[in-house]
Amino acid sequence: MAAADPEVQAFFDDATNTVTYLVWDAGTGAAAVIDPVLDWDHRAGGADTRSADAVLQVLEEKGLRLEWVLETHAHADHLTAAPYVKQRTGAPIGIGARIVEVQNIFRPVFDARDLRPGGADFDRLFADGERFRLGDLEVEVLHVPGHTPADVAYRIGNAAFVGDTLFMPDAGTARADFPGGDAHELYRSIQRLLALPDGSRIFVCHDYKAPGRDQFAWEATVAEQRAHNIHVGGGRGEAEYVEMRHKRDATLSAPTLLLPSIQVNIRAGRFPGGEGRGVTFLRIPVAGRGIVQQDEEERS
Repeated sequence: MAAADPEVQAFFDDATNTVTYLVWDAGTGAAAVIDPVLDWDHRAGGADTRSADAVLQVLEEKGLRLEWVLETHAHADHLTAAPYVKQRTGAPIGIGARIVEVQNIFRPVFDARDLRPGGADFDRLFADGERFRLGDLEVEVLHVPGHTPADVAYRIGNAAFVGDTLFMPDAGTARADFPGGDAHELYRSIQRLLALPDGSRIFVCHDYKAPGRDQFAWEATVAEQRAHNIHVGGGRGEAEYVEMRHKRDATLSAPTLLLPSIQVNIRAGRFPGGEGRGVTFLRIPVAGRGIVQQDEEERS
């Protein structure tokens, strides 16, 4: 491994099929956590930190110093543990600068009046092409929209942490039908990643075991993705990809944790303000026929 390449340890969350990464510079001990998961019991409405604690335990055992909590985007399938990790370590939370667009999309959906202006729920908003240090390593931020407007990948040495943009080659690519998503943009973002050197390691955020595979996996090289990815491999063109993506997305159901995840994650993991009694409340938008609302006279 070259001196400019990071050490990487993955943590797989079975409940949400999410991969969290602990990334560090072996020479200095400077580390980052990418896409940490908050354990969420959807039926009981309760949260737990066992997944994040497992990462922090390894951090302590290896004598590492956490300098960043990095999000690839505002996830729709799990709640982030970023504020808990920040509370435990003091590490700031970073995300792509276009998270502000995602917040503007969902602010009226969840009546999120407590969102801090300008993305200020996050400590750092990264611009495309921005670079910063992780010990002796350089981190480059690549804006890769399409899944959402704000997706970014973090390139650290020969490793790229691509969030939901790419899956393993036998699983393909992310959906593009969420609000603000765009299959054309997604294709171009993927091409940007596939233009990295052949031996670059692509680390994905989710795996669901593609048909015929018995084990979870989350790492492939750029060369493997370029040659074998079932959605974009072999030089597949943009028009063909977009047609495939639209047809496939039309068959997909919404993620189970979509509603709690989005409203928490656009706040950098902060839950909405509570109403006392030591309890906080999430909002569930409801629309459709048969909805009877309390009128003003009954409320008074």
